[in-house]
Amino acid sequence: MAISVPLRHELKFFISPIEYEVLSRQLDRVLERDPFGNENNEYHIRSLYFDTIFNDALVDKLDGVKNRDKYRIRIYNFSDKVIKMECKTKVGSLISKRSVKIPRMLAEQLIACDPTGLEQSRSGLLRDIFREMKLNYLRPMVLVDYVREAYLHPAEEVRITFDKQLHTGLSSVDIFNPNVPTISPFDHNELILEVKFNRFLPNHIRDLLCTCVHSAQNSAISKYVWCRRFATML
Repeated sequence: MAISVPLRHELKFFISPIEYEVLSRQLDRVLERDPFGNENNEYHIRSLYFDTIFNDALVDKLDGVKNRDKYRIRIYNFSDKVIKMECKTKVGSLISKRSVKIPRMLAEQLIACDPTGLEQSRSGLLRDIFREMKLNYLRPMVLVDYVREAYLHPAEEVRITFDKQLHTGLSSVDIFNPNVPTISPFDHNELILEVKFNRFLPNHIRDLLCTCVHSAQNSAISKYVWCRRFATML
């Protein structure tokens, strides 16, 4: 587990539709909208998560292992114009994310569990992928779809997101197919609020969150784990 980017705080909450409506309106007044959002400040995210033959990412999360990695390929709005290979690392209560843009040809190679040539890559992340595929049979596991609404503040690189309409692609790993059948892993189409920041959360943003979502509890929410509910888990 190599950390090459700063560690950040990440808080996650399940919130009600009413809490979402109130908080999103307030955030839209005091924070910046995500520049990649559409006219409604939304964009679609699809991630294809990988796991080892031992289901390390799943088991470590369920067991509460403090230090762990998750690998994924991510695209936006069902487009292959920007494809990212990412590793999200958890270190205690903090997170970091390494990310590298890759071409579609390489993405399809990785989805086919073929790491040929990555051992020579200048990217440490891609060399890690090579190692994990060779040693632990890292392979694609599940598609995770959702719509994101994001707000930004430059102080401490605050990023507040609402993740909506979470769906799983069941057994499909066809990340570039917009017509893959998906279903929600939730019973009531829950909303997920995520708050990320560097060292501390500015007081006026903390006060706003406490006022609007005072009943929400910080939870160890994992979209990956929720979306594995309908896959063979072990």
